[in-house]
Amino acid sequence: MKRRPRPSPALRLAVRAGAASAIGAAIAVPLVRKRLRIPAPVTIAACAAGPLGVSVLRPRSKKRDVAMFALQMWGFVMAHELPFDKPERLRSRLRSRYPIVSDRILGAGVLPNTRLQRGLARLPKVAVFNRFITWTHWLWFFEPYVALAVILIRHNRRFPRAARQLAAIFDIGCAVYFAVPTAPPWWASEQGLTGEEVRRIMVEVGEETWGSAWPKMYEVLGGNPWAAMPSLHFATSVSAAISLSEAGKVEGTLGWGYALTLGFGLVYLGEHYVTDLAAGALLVVAVRRGEPLAEPVVRRASEALQRLERIASG
Repeated sequence: MKRRPRPSPALRLAVRAGAASAIGAAIAVPLVRKRLRIPAPVTIAACAAGPLGVSVLRPRSKKRDVAMFALQMWGFVMAHELPFDKPERLRSRLRSRYPIVSDRILGAGVLPNTRLQRGLARLPKVAVFNRFITWTHWLWFFEPYVALAVILIRHNRRFPRAARQLAAIFDIGCAVYFAVPTAPPWWASEQGLTGEEVRRIMVEVGEETWGSAWPKMYEVLGGNPWAAMPSLHFATSVSAAISLSEAGKVEGTLGWGYALTLGFGLVYLGEHYVTDLAAGALLVVAVRRGEPLAEPVVRRASEALQRLERIASG
């Protein structure tokens, strides 16, 4: 078999420098975008290049897979806030009515959020229940990644596909946030658009639980309040539950138990409409069924990155 010629030291250095620069830009550009007035497309491109830089610079391993996904999630967190950099412009495109109309149909004339909040207000220990559901919501900031960690440790061969699907759900959802900014029910209620009160119970519990620290915590976590459709909270928890079910029965039971509890909580807490959850579930279906269609493009991109990786490794 004919051996491939080794790349020149200059080419190897150039490829490695380019990959390292892509990683650095993915981290730095989102942090300075407001100060330097960097256009949103440039910021998105920088975020997208980061995981590719990791794949070129490091050989395939568990650590590389984790690093790529971590940088991917950093990019999502930064990119999903971009529309709210100019809130006035975003508000001019804000959609508030269509989920109210669709949810009223589902709720037989009353929003499901309102039905749940009114009905469960009669519980003898509703404050305890509210804290439980709110903590279920807060734990979402860890749950999808804990699920991936379980898959990585116990079912390593399933990790790349599970991580790839989860990343695609985040990315597509983020694109919809740009294209169709949609107000959540609590915000629509505050603006008098729902015609009925929808409390934001999470904030009520947050103020009670964290006291004076809550405003700062809320500011950090509430980067874009008009990123409601589809519900990525629900979509990613459902994706994690499916991946866990493919890995094992016990894992799947725990995953689905969390996803369904979270779905209920998102509506009850006033964070999402049922319509948002349905769109999130459809997004999961679309990503999983669309994977074979995207495979040729993914394979070609992977082959190109592998060629650069071989050059970078010498």
